[in-house]
Amino acid sequence: MRALVVDDSKPSRSILARVLRDLRFDCTEAANGLEAIATLSTSPRPDLVTINWHMPVMDGIELLKRLRAAPAHRDLKLLMVSTENDRERIAAALAAGADDYLAKPFTPEALARKLVALGICTTAEAAAAGDRGPIRVLIVDDSATIRSVLSATLGADPDLRVAGTAINGQVALASIAASPPDIVLLDVEMPVLDGISTLREIRRMHPKLPVLMFSSLTERGSKATLDALLAGANDYVAKPSAQTADEVAARIRDEVIMKIKALVPRSAQAARAAPAATPRPPLPARHEPIRGIVIAVSTGGPTALAEVLPAFAASTRVPVLIVQHMPAFFTAQLAERLAKLCNATVREAQAAQEIRSGDILIAPGGRHLAIASDGGTLRARLTDDPPENSCRPAADVLFRSAASVWGGGTLGIVLTGMGRDGLRGSRQIVEAGGTVIAQDEFTSVVWGMPGEVVRAGLADAILPLSQIGVEVALRLKRRGG
Repeated sequence: MRALVVDDSKPSRSILARVLRDLRFDCTEAANGLEAIATLSTSPRPDLVTINWHMPVMDGIELLKRLRAAPAHRDLKLLMVSTENDRERIAAALAAGADDYLAKPFTPEALARKLVALGICTTAEAAAAGDRGPIRVLIVDDSATIRSVLSATLGADPDLRVAGTAINGQVALASIAASPPDIVLLDVEMPVLDGISTLREIRRMHPKLPVLMFSSLTERGSKATLDALLAGANDYVAKPSAQTADEVAARIRDEVIMKIKALVPRSAQAARAAPAATPRPPLPARHEPIRGIVIAVSTGGPTALAEVLPAFAASTRVPVLIVQHMPAFFTAQLAERLAKLCNATVREAQAAQEIRSGDILIAPGGRHLAIASDGGTLRARLTDDPPENSCRPAADVLFRSAASVWGGGTLGIVLTGMGRDGLRGSRQIVEAGGTVIAQDEFTSVVWGMPGEVVRAGLADAILPLSQIGVEVALRLKRRGG
């Protein structure tokens, strides 16, 4: 099969072409609409044309109209692939002649589903393409020892392949431009170009490329790592403090490899492993006041919270309690950063403190947070009870206490994260008469926690990250929170 990829961004063309080649397409590329028309007149007829919206010379909408007006191209399969993702824009693209629409950033699985829907390939072909071979990892670290141990340990896993190493961010960016990997393992502190500066450039050129920060858990290292997470890093791993190469390798096997595979799932394996999502039927409009909000988040959490909280934090009159899976190093610093972003007081929860209207509290790393009623006064209860779902703090602990205290006035929010923490707590919220909002798959760094809630039929709404904060603000306004 043949495909023509039309996009003014070379990195975007490279990513699309790579995914399409996995689906057995022979790809040609064009940087704008005029170039695409010229290519179509001189090259064999493609089975698919992907078209970006915003391009110089001739944009995607004009290209769609011209192709549909030309008898020779009228029945081409045209897929608009664009960062525009609201309903009106999608409708405009379809009206201009697109057969379907795929929003950037996209996953290979999402593109494959579109091609199946267009009749270009079968479900079996799309699933087979998902087994694309080992995950290609680029290692970026100024330490030769760390690069060597990482390369040896990651390379020993049959699901991984070290695509290259770089001694600093400048070298890494050149490597990514030449051949984008599946994931970047990025040191925070490096000479020439540090990790955060490198990350910002990666996000500008490759917004969906997974980046896993590899940092020391010193106070300085934790602050830099938090900066990286807020700048768009997908997750982080602490550099092992062990002294021997064997101990370092063991830590890498236990922590780094697990996170790499979570951030870059093999599509066919993921499709076979995950049951179909069954959204909960819409509920009648609720009028009971919202009495409190509880939020569960893990992988990708700092960025998600920075997007969601500012939409309602400064105006909320109900308590907001958050479980973010992080070590104790990070949670107080995260609260401080979020307070600046939200223009509101965000604090790490303290034992036995009174929970008042408008408080925004984050569970301290390493301790469970629950809500306790003390003679009518609500207080934060911190415990060192055993981990739940391998987590401490655990969202299930917070959610079930909220359901017990606030009942039908509880609003739960489950954002991006690995695992299933929050599932049982969400069920208890729903059984108590409360409601739960889950982040959608497309905007989640890892659709583990919210996906479990959606598949269990517990989500009252499944929304992209950009809409969740606004939806919470609207519900607070309607229901007096």
